[in-house]
Amino acid sequence: MKKSTFQKIIWDYYIRHGRHDLPWRTHITPYRILVSEIMLQQTQVDRVIPFFKKWMRSFPSLKKLSQASQRDVLAHWKGLGYNSRALRLQKLAQIIMDAHGGNIPMSTVALEALPGIGPYTASAVRIFVRGEPDICIETNIRRIFLHHFFTDQENVHDRDIYTLIEKTFPVNLPDHPFFADHTIPHVATHWYWALMDYGSHLPKRIGKNSNTQSKHYTQQKKFKGSDREIRGKILALLLEHQTLSRTRLYTMLGTEKDRYARILDDMKREGFITMTGRRVFLVDR
Repeated sequence: MKKSTFQKIIWDYYIRHGRHDLPWRTHITPYRILVSEIMLQQTQVDRVIPFFKKWMRSFPSLKKLSQASQRDVLAHWKGLGYNSRALRLQKLAQIIMDAHGGNIPMSTVALEALPGIGPYTASAVRIFVRGEPDICIETNIRRIFLHHFFTDQENVHDRDIYTLIEKTFPVNLPDHPFFADHTIPHVATHWYWALMDYGSHLPKRIGKNSNTQSKHYTQQKKFKGSDREIRGKILALLLEHQTLSRTRLYTMLGTEKDRYARILDDMKREGFITMTGRRVFLVDR
């Protein structure tokens, strides 16, 4: 496929069907972009939107988040899943307040040094805040390039996709009224939004998930009956009751006592809970 043809497909979809009203797109700040990217890790956009709005009402700034109780932070995250992200986000806010004067750093090295931020999230913050033309990949972007450029191939390595992302990166925004009227002038910001919007829609159009062709593809484990589900139940119970005896907690959870004990030990090590004698407490600092 020609570069110009590919770009036209992506731009046309974005102009007509792009998710232009997402709350982290209509009002951009470094903090809002950072929160949205952490929330969007392994979580669908539609699920994130109400949590993001509620979060911003309660923790509108890094300072507010850094000063909040852990109990309050976890209560606002409850239901979003992967609760350790909430703790990492608060820790990240505290580090930025202490080490960076409350300003989110914009260099790749400094961003990746923060808890919970890997190469993709660091690039996403730089792209969506400043329009930096970083070359990055995530699941929706990977899906697009596999579908359009590796149709009959299996076990495609990301390094080959990175090369194509770089080669197809547009120099300018299209000459279209949508961009003339838009307040954001950055090519990279719009291009990555366009890729993600098109990539999220693609499986519905073609009837399959092209990511299965990737060498890096792993099928997500079922949530029902998983350790993640049990961890969520434990947090919900402790948020409601503040403290429970192990015996009472196990009774409320079910019959797999050895499994619950292992999960509690993991949660204690990660900083979610403390245990004194036979009682379990949610950490509240």
